[in-house]
Amino acid sequence: MRTKVHFLSFDEITNALRTLGFDVQGVPGVANQMFARKYGAGAVLAHDTTSLDKKSQQIAVRWRERPGFMLGGEVATLLDRGFQKFWKSSRLEVPATADSLKAVHRFAEELREVIGEPSLYNESLGTTSDSYMYDRVKGRDLPVSQRPVPAWLAPPKTS
Repeated sequence: MRTKVHFLSFDEITNALRTLGFDVQGVPGVANQMFARKYGAGAVLAHDTTSLDKKSQQIAVRWRERPGFMLGGEVATLLDRGFQKFWKSSRLEVPATADSLKAVHRFAEELREVIGEPSLYNESLGTTSDSYMYDRVKGRDLPVSQRPVPAWLAPPKTS
């Protein structure tokens, strides 16, 4: 016999996070959003009002800002430049350390467990970047007409 799964409401998730030692605060000036912090990492979660209308979607919250390291009071995103990862906020950009990556990974796993979001395989292996800026992929997000010409397709230089 199948057991019924109880999905937590927004208020129950907030209380569960506080019980587990998360610092949970409302986002100033924004309704139905909460700012969760722990281990020097943080994320912004929003109340998912669409879950009330659709029975198929049972999770009461959704990510407003993905988990990241706290820099200057805001959640920084992880930027991968191929040779090194960086934490980037609106004002700062600092190299990511192994300790900061472990803290964000641990924070994100605990947060996913509480809100009932599935844990994906690639994210379970370690921290995934929000943005990839390798030299070879630079400009790929531009339309084809605006992309720089690759060196192997450029006409030969004459001296």
